[in-house]
Amino acid sequence: MKFNFLKSTIIICITTIFLVGCGTNKEVKEDNGAKNTVTVTDVRGEVEIPANPEKIVDLSGNSDILSILGYKVIGTANSDAYDYTKFPSYLEDTLKGAEILGYSMQDTMDIEGVMNLEPDLIVISTVQEKMYDQLNKIAPTVMIQLDALDWKADLKSFSKVFNKEDKADKWLADYEVKAKKAGDKVKGEFGEDKTYLSFLASGGQFFIFDGAGFGSVLYEDMGLNKPEGMPKQGDISLPVVTYEGLASIKADYIFLMATKEDLAQLESNAIWNSLPAVKNGNVIVLEASPYFNQGYSSIGRDILVDEIGEMLNETK
Repeated sequence: MKFNFLKSTIIICITTIFLVGCGTNKEVKEDNGAKNTVTVTDVRGEVEIPANPEKIVDLSGNSDILSILGYKVIGTANSDAYDYTKFPSYLEDTLKGAEILGYSMQDTMDIEGVMNLEPDLIVISTVQEKMYDQLNKIAPTVMIQLDALDWKADLKSFSKVFNKEDKADKWLADYEVKAKKAGDKVKGEFGEDKTYLSFLASGGQFFIFDGAGFGSVLYEDMGLNKPEGMPKQGDISLPVVTYEGLASIKADYIFLMATKEDLAQLESNAIWNSLPAVKNGNVIVLEASPYFNQGYSSIGRDILVDEIGEMLNETK
């Protein structure tokens, strides 16, 4: 399985044009059941969409962002990275009642399933570009450009499409205060100078979170310290190290994500067992699902900052 999944995100420039009638013309529009529309600009050009979409199918992986903006999707591709038939646990409440149509990093999904939901708006990413013509015949379709690392910019850009910038700004401001407070509490309890590492173990390789996902929650949002010897993340793919590379990272605390099989392989390795954090009992073991992807979700991050302090307390 490839582990360079990244939560797909929207970069859309918006031009708002409300189509409004007056007098007799307005009454005719209402009698005909016509709805107000706005024109937005996506990666393909201008798209006319409902001003207030009520039946949104999102295949881009941004259903959590839509929820933050006040929308409830009826179809989604925000499925679990390890099991496409279920929601990741951190989005179960948010997406309750929505139909799963695939996984957001797939380039094709269930067209018939989308059609049966009778959406008034479809959101896709460039990953699903070859589906565009089919989907656009079902409902107005907005195609987004994936962003590699800047999740905050993605949320703000997405909010412009739906004219919900105030709501997005408020959510982000509240999150930043919450994350800093959680980070300060960790520093106060475990020490200002302690360092933290998070990685996914898979098949004898270790995918290090630095500038994305779980790592960026620790370092950027909570303000915790990176350990020495960290490989830097320069693009969408997570840096990968071997056992020797892992040993060169000097972390006081480790958040380890793994399946049961990968965990068993890791725990039988002499290099792993020689690490100071392992010897000191400062390793927090997490299930690969949902934690591998949770840090890529806005709502997932919000939940993580509540959980991380509690996880560390288990090492005391």
